[in-house]
Amino acid sequence: MRCIVTERWIATGALMTIALLLHGCGSRAPSLPGEQDGPPAQHRDMSHVPDAVPKVEPRSRGGNSASYVVLGKRYYTLNESSGFTERGIASWYGSKFHGRRTSNGEVYDMYAMTAAHTRLPIPTYVEVINLENKRRVVVRVNDRGPFHSNRIIDLSYAAASRLGMLGKGTALVEIRAIDPRGSTSAATAGALSAPATGQARPGGTAVTPQIYLQAGAFSDGGNAERLRLRLEQGLAHAVRVVPAPAAGGRVHRVQVGPLVSVEIADQVSAQMHRFGVSQPLVVID
Repeated sequence: MRCIVTERWIATGALMTIALLLHGCGSRAPSLPGEQDGPPAQHRDMSHVPDAVPKVEPRSRGGNSASYVVLGKRYYTLNESSGFTERGIASWYGSKFHGRRTSNGEVYDMYAMTAAHTRLPIPTYVEVINLENKRRVVVRVNDRGPFHSNRIIDLSYAAASRLGMLGKGTALVEIRAIDPRGSTSAATAGALSAPATGQARPGGTAVTPQIYLQAGAFSDGGNAERLRLRLEQGLAHAVRVVPAPAAGGRVHRVQVGPLVSVEIADQVSAQMHRFGVSQPLVVID
C-alpha cells in the first residue's frame, strides 16, 4: 500500500482519516492544531522504572514498510540497525497517545521505556544519552515518529522523565542502537544506563553541547563561503564553514550557529527556507 498524507488533514474528521492511512504504513497520526499532549493528570515517580532489556526479536509485521510518506515527506526504513548512531534533538510524547496503538500494533504505554523513530527497524533497542546532563536510558523503539524536521527521536514519558527533560520538553541527545546479540542480560543493560562520564576539555572542564544548523556541504570552498556570507547577512546569526575529509577529497560544511536553544533553532530553521534550505540538518557539536 502506498501511504500518502496531505495537508488536508486540517479538515473536520481528518484525524480519523489520517489514523487509517497511517495504520497501513505503520505510523501514528501527527497532532492536529489545538490538540495538547502532556504528562499524566497525576504525577508518578519514574525514577525507578527499569531500562528496557535488549533481547533478540523478529522484525514486527507492522511498521516496517520499506518507505512511507507523512505530510508530504517520504521516510525510508533502515534494513538493519547495527552500528547506528545519531545526534540531535529528542522530544517526548505522553497522555494524548497513551492507550493508542503504536506503529507495530502494540499499545502505547507512556510509563514504559519505549520510543518512536522514523527510520530504525521495529523493534530496535537504543541507548539514549542526554548530552546536557549525561543521564542515560535504554529504550525499545516500537513506533514511528517524530514527524518534526528538527527532532530525531520521540521518547515515552517514562524515558523523558528518567533523562530529566520533561520541563524543557526537548533535550540534546546521542542515540546508539544496541545489538541484543551482544547484550545478554539485564546487568548489561544496567551498565549501559550507568551515569555517563561525558567529554572533557583539557583541565577537566565539561563540554557543553551546542546546536548548529547545517545548510549544505560543498566540495568547492568558494561556494561554501558564498553561502556563508548570504546566510550570515540574511539571518543575523553567525555562520561557520567547517572543512572535513570526505571520499575523493574535502568537503566544506556550512553551519549556522551556535544557537542558544532548541526554540531559536526551530525559528532559524524556518527562516532558512527563504534561502532555499528546506531541511537544514541539526548538528550537535
